[in-house]
Amino acid sequence: MALFSKQGEKTFCLSEYDKLRRVVLCEPKHMTIRSEINETQKHFKDEGLHIELAMEQHKKLCKKRLKKNGVEVILLPPQEKYPEQVFTRDIGFTLGQTTFVAEMAHDVRIGEENVLKEWLEEQEISYYNLIGDMIEGGDVLINRNKIYVGLSNRTNQQAIDHLQKLLHEYEVITIPFTEKYLHLDCVFNVISPNEALFYPKAFDKKEIDILQNHFDLIEVNEEEQFTLGTNVLSIGDKKIFSLPVNREVNQQLRIRGYEVIEVDITEIIKSGGSFRCCTMPLLRDKS
Repeated sequence: MALFSKQGEKTFCLSEYDKLRRVVLCEPKHMTIRSEINETQKHFKDEGLHIELAMEQHKKLCKKRLKKNGVEVILLPPQEKYPEQVFTRDIGFTLGQTTFVAEMAHDVRIGEENVLKEWLEEQEISYYNLIGDMIEGGDVLINRNKIYVGLSNRTNQQAIDHLQKLLHEYEVITIPFTEKYLHLDCVFNVISPNEALFYPKAFDKKEIDILQNHFDLIEVNEEEQFTLGTNVLSIGDKKIFSLPVNREVNQQLRIRGYEVIEVDITEIIKSGGSFRCCTMPLLRDKS
C-alpha cells in the first residue's frame, strides 16, 4: 500500500463529516434503468428517467452548491456503456491518504472502476486496487478509527476480513442489513462523531444494539427511506445536503443544529441513489 511521495494534500479522509475539499462525481448523461438492480429502479421502471432534467439537477448540485461551498469538483468522463456511472461513491473510497478502488459486483457496473483508475494515474494519485474482493464504497462508512462495512449482495465477508488485515490501525465493524436496500448508506449514515441517521427496519436487533452503542441514532421513517433520507452528504461545519421531500429528516437535522442545504435531485434518485451515492470524497480537512 505504498504512497507516492509527492502526493501531498491530494487525498485524505478520516470521516463522513469533516470539511469536504475535493470530490469525484460523474454526469448522469447515460443514466438509464437497464436491468433493475435495486428496489427504486423497479418502482420507476415504467416511468423511466428524464435525462435532461437529471443533467440539469446534477449541474446545479456541482456548480451552485458544491463549488459555492468551496468544494473542488472532479467530473469523470461519462461513458454510454455504464448507465450507473453517476453513482461514483460505489467505485471506491478514501481512507487516510489512500484511495481504495473497488471491484464492482454487478455486471452492469463492472468496468466503471477503470475510469477512476485512469484519472488517478493521470493525477499521480496512489491507490490500492481491491482486486478479487467484492466490495463497493456505498457499504463503507468511516468514523475516525472505526470503519463500518455493510454485509450485502455487493460486499461480502471475505472482502471485509481482507480490509481489516490491511487496516491494522482501524477497527472494521461488519454490519449486516436487509439486502433489498442495496448498500449500507441507503439505511445508515454517519453525520458526526456520535450521531447517525438510520432506518431501523433494515436491521436485526443485534445490529441496532451495535449501532446504538456507537451513536445517537436519528430514525428515518419508511416513506423517507424510500426517498433515501439517510443518503445525505455532509460537507463539514454541520452543513448537510438533503432532498427537500425528506421533510422529517431535515427537521430532525435542524433541531440538532445542522444547516440543511436542500437540493432537488429527485430525477437522479429514481435510479436508486442520492447525494452520498453521487459523490466520492477524495479530500476532507484533518480535524
